[in-house]
Amino acid sequence: MTVAAPTNVCIIIAAKNAADTITRAIASALAEPEAAEVIVIDDGSTDDTARTARAADDGSGRLNVVRFDENRGPAAARNHAIAISQSPLLGVLDADDFFLPGRLRQLLSEGGWDFIADNIAFIDASEAETAHGRIGRFTASPRLLDLVGFIEGNISRRGVRRGEIGFLKPLMRRSFLDSHRLRYKEDLRLGEDYDLYARALAKGARYKIIHSCGYAAVVRGNSLSGSHRTADLRRLYEADRAILTEGALSADAATAIRRHERHIRDRYELRHFLDLKNHAGYMSAIGYGLTNPGALPAIVGGILADKTERFRPRESVAPVALGGSGAIRYLLDAPMTEPGK
Repeated sequence: MTVAAPTNVCIIIAAKNAADTITRAIASALAEPEAAEVIVIDDGSTDDTARTARAADDGSGRLNVVRFDENRGPAAARNHAIAISQSPLLGVLDADDFFLPGRLRQLLSEGGWDFIADNIAFIDASEAETAHGRIGRFTASPRLLDLVGFIEGNISRRGVRRGEIGFLKPLMRRSFLDSHRLRYKEDLRLGEDYDLYARALAKGARYKIIHSCGYAAVVRGNSLSGSHRTADLRRLYEADRAILTEGALSADAATAIRRHERHIRDRYELRHFLDLKNHAGYMSAIGYGLTNPGALPAIVGGILADKTERFRPRESVAPVALGGSGAIRYLLDAPMTEPGK
């Protein structure tokens, strides 16, 4: 006897000026039988995002499109979607991206988790329509991710392939979020996912990762480019400091969070110095450095690294938009390919 697939997942799509891509994102979510709800929050778009999203309705009654009159940020959009949804499981899909067929079935076949994420394939926008046939097939190789591993996986290093685990898009159990009163921090416009997952892990969440790939992240020339504001970096390292004060952490976890806080604070110091130089002149920027000697290593090191960036070899196995040859890159290094695939 065939057992019907459970329909217990709400897919949340926060969208701003995404009229060009929202149809594909919605269609990929609605194609998953396990998706009971697909909630699109148009976060103050100035294009036809909301109208285009409503036109993508498949008539199943699962699509709900809500429009904010003003931009409130992805954290506020996702929190609103959580508030109006009913499903016990929650998942996030970026408006540029899309699910590969069977993604939710693969995730839900695993047990023993509060959060579960799979691999991400980074692809160029020009390759999106044909990506499915090119995605590698990997063994699931499930493993649990602890807080230290998660934090360390979110510290990028120059000359090392970008692979920040905070980019993963897990399914989340509403019961865990509710029992620990966890939601996205709405003052964050950068790293709001990282912050939520870190706080959940600090509360004891079981975060499972599988290496099979069901999520396609579309990369453009300005994607993942650091277009955030300097103030966003400050709020993110302040969020790390808040985690350190909110509850008991192991010594290793506290050390890892402090390392991430310093990593983000160093980026802030460099950006703040450059902002001062651009808007108030060199003397103002130099004055800041001299009166804040603790920031000097980050400023000097960042400037030298930027100056020598062009001499470093670029990764060849990556989308063109990430400086590669156009090949698909995976966020997680898959341990092995399925036999016969």
